[in-house]
Amino acid sequence: MAALDDCYNIADIRRAAKRRLPKSLFEFIDRATEDELAMRNNREGFERWRVMPRAPLDVSKRDLSTTLFGKPMGMPMAIAPTGAAGLMWYEAELCLARAAKAAGIPYTMATGSMVAFERVAKEVGGRLWFQLYVWPDRQITYDLVRRVADAGAEVLQVTVDTPVAPNREYNTRNGFGLPFRPTVANVTDISLHPRWLLGTLLKYLLDGGMPKLRNHPAEFNDASTRAAIAPRLTLSDSVDLPEIRRLRAIFPGKLLVKGIMHPDDAVACMEAGADGVVVSNHGGRNLDAAMATIDALPGIAQAIGGRGTIILDSGIRRGLDIMKALALGANAVQTGRATLWAAAAGGEPGVTRALDLFRHELSTAMANSGARTIGDISADLLVR
Repeated sequence: MAALDDCYNIADIRRAAKRRLPKSLFEFIDRATEDELAMRNNREGFERWRVMPRAPLDVSKRDLSTTLFGKPMGMPMAIAPTGAAGLMWYEAELCLARAAKAAGIPYTMATGSMVAFERVAKEVGGRLWFQLYVWPDRQITYDLVRRVADAGAEVLQVTVDTPVAPNREYNTRNGFGLPFRPTVANVTDISLHPRWLLGTLLKYLLDGGMPKLRNHPAEFNDASTRAAIAPRLTLSDSVDLPEIRRLRAIFPGKLLVKGIMHPDDAVACMEAGADGVVVSNHGGRNLDAAMATIDALPGIAQAIGGRGTIILDSGIRRGLDIMKALALGANAVQTGRATLWAAAAGGEPGVTRALDLFRHELSTAMANSGARTIGDISADLLVR
């Protein structure tokens, strides 16, 4: 795709996604919450760290590969869960999974996906992880956990930083929601974006109707039963450490707790049976006063002390960001917005382009810093 060839960084890919998507969809993935301070602070947190490069060194044979949970990875990165990805591109979940598999990295499917986990496992495979929102109806929640485990989910990421719906005024202003409710404003906006209308929405309509949340129970996607079951599948504000222990007992694979920002919470999750944590403030989309994840990372890394896996997300836009996160104690990073913008801009080729950019930038940053392998990246490369 010529348009993708003209994307030389993630910012270019974001602009391409903005051109293709209706405003309500673009702002759903692009914006944060309230005054969007946390989202900006995530970027500023990375920018506060500087590199003190080492030289002269022979960096001609750089190796970006690493291992996570005992399995090889093409680079220290995973694709983060992003709900409603299938609204941005027709069956975008398959596109994301295929690009991740080709790059040798994991893909994390969100609970709120338009393609069922079982289908991605069957048609794509690769290293598939699953993100879980715990619902008030615990039995339905546990049934979903068993479903994805039976289908081959390697890792369960339990999101704990969203006990209630965040205050995202722009979604209300734009009329964004599931199920879709047409208004004069959003229908007009959709009509002004024919590439998305014909390439995404029309494909769903020709293939059985409006896109549905395929990881939810069938009753949730049936108009006649949705009203009765929907309250049982909202966000739960009672997810605690005993709940983590119950999920640990149910899920046979690796368990990560996503949304950890405090060292004591990281330790408590490990003691509850987690295999690691995802240091995340939900991309700044939940609590607008949340500290930058890169600032929270060193304390968590010190508290866990190598006893568990640490993944960082929120604000990753460059390969250099990946290197900084690794230097401060992360085993890997995961990115949501960047790869979702990429899927919206060009489907699987778009995601592949984004991952290639991250790989190139990380390799370049390592070379110019004097790091030949992922293991060479350490805290003594950074200064504030």
